[in-house]
This record gives sequence, structure tokens and C-alpha cells, in this order.
Amino acid sequence: MSQAVAARLVRSCVRRFLSSCSTRAVCTHSAPPLTVREQEAGIRRIILNNPKKRNALSLAMLNSLREDILTDLDDNDLRVIIISAQGPVFSSGHDLKELTSAQGREYHTSVFQACSEVMAVIQDAPVPVIAMVNGIATAAGCQLVASCDIAVATDKSTFATPGVNVGLFCSTPGVAIGRAVPRKVAMEMLFTGRPITAQEALLHGLVSKVVSEERLEEETLGIARRVCESSRPVVALGKAAFQRQMAQPRDVAYATASAVMVDNLALHDGQEGIRAFIEKRRPVWTNSTEKAHD
Repeated sequence: MSQAVAARLVRSCVRRFLSSCSTRAVCTHSAPPLTVREQEAGIRRIILNNPKKRNALSLAMLNSLREDILTDLDDNDLRVIIISAQGPVFSSGHDLKELTSAQGREYHTSVFQACSEVMAVIQDAPVPVIAMVNGIATAAGCQLVASCDIAVATDKSTFATPGVNVGLFCSTPGVAIGRAVPRKVAMEMLFTGRPITAQEALLHGLVSKVVSEERLEEETLGIARRVCESSRPVVALGKAAFQRQMAQPRDVAYATASAVMVDNLALHDGQEGIRAFIEKRRPVWTNSTEKAHD
């Protein structure tokens, strides 16, 4: 082998080695995922995982959250979703660095569109979504809590829509909050930006339950496990009907709900539940949309 060929081989090996080292270094120092998804025994846990940035709902965070919710959403093994967060801030809302003029109108539009889609996905999901809040939830973070079907918070948690104080009125958070709390409470939050305590949030219906930090996990999982005891298609049918009728006038809402009750009775699990009650036994759910009759 000539010296020239040998030299080329050495240089090639060195380049491959350096490339390998560089790749390993990138992998070693790669950023942690913005959200973490875990699932066990029918309960999916989605954890906002960017505490250094106060779990801001950046476009990347919103896309990650949406993917975690939508992945295998129709799988019968999935019965309930819990959304929680790392660190002392549940979510501070949108990343304001993404909302400067430098980003431009098109990018701003994509941020709010993604956020609206995430909130809609939560409400349209066929399984209940529970917010497990331990800390501060502001602006779009408060919107996220308001969009969930159930919210359990610690007594140290606070909630606010402070956008008005930085020149950006919380208009999109107001959609979810205005549907969760009385109108005048929502307007005071939006106009003043003043935070409300967990107890005030409970009083006005923004959260379902307030517990100590030590009991948060136990209480939230207790609710989730109770949901898992019910038939998935029955819960899905009921959740969709509830969301739909809430936007309807009373008489239309009753017509909608009555039709859904009839559809519910046609499900195999609907009839199984009635038979089990009559026979004084625990129901055995199929967790399928199989019909007992037309």
C-alpha cells in the first residue's frame, strides 16, 4: 500500500471518528422533550416539560401537546387523559418572544390557530381530559385549564389572564374562561389581569376540586380510575352530547339529549349496565360501539 493511499485511509477514519463524536455530543446535549407522554391502565399522562421557560405554550409546545393527545386517541385502551406540568408554573401562556413584530403576522396566526386547535381537541376528545394543576396558570395556561373537562388544583395554585397588562388582551383565553365561569367574573379577570386563588377558582367553577399539594396526585388519579370503571363508548357519547347541548337553546338541548339517551340505550354496554343493575351484579363492559338493537 502506497503512503498516499495509507494517508487517505487515515484521514477517512479520522473524519468518521470525529463525525461519530460530534453526533454523540449532539445526542448527549439534545434538549429534553417539551412534553412527556406516559400511559398505563387506561390513563394517559401528558406532562408539560419545559419548566425553565415556565411551560410557555410556544408553537412547538402546542404541537407536541396536540400530538400527545391525538396519538391513538381512538384506542379502546385509552380511557382518560391527565395534563400536568413540571415545576412551579403549570403554564405561563404563550411565549411572548414568538409574538414580536419580527415573527410577522403569518406566524402569529399559526400560533393562535394551533392553540385553538389544541383546546378544541381537548373538548372533542372521546375521553375525559383532566388538568392536574400545581402552581401558576396564566393567560393561555389558564385557557388550557378552563378547556379541560375536570380540573384538580392545589391550594397554592393561582389563575390569571394578565395579557391586558402587557398590551395583549387575553381574547382567546376569554373564549374558554367565559364558558367556565360567570360572565362578570371572567370580565374582571380579563380587564384587570388580577390573579384569583384556587379557592376563588373553585367558587366560580374554573376548577373542580382544591386539595393540598400532598393529595393532588391521589385525588386526580382517583377521579381518573373512577372514569376507567365506566364504558368508554358510553362516556364518549355523553361527553360529545354535553358539549353540543351546552351551546343550544333549552328546548333544542333537550331534544338533542333525548336522542342521545335513545342512542345510548341501543348500545350493548347501555343494555348491559341496565341488566347488571337489575341482576345486582357488576357490569361487564365490551367498551365497543356494538349495538344491542337498532
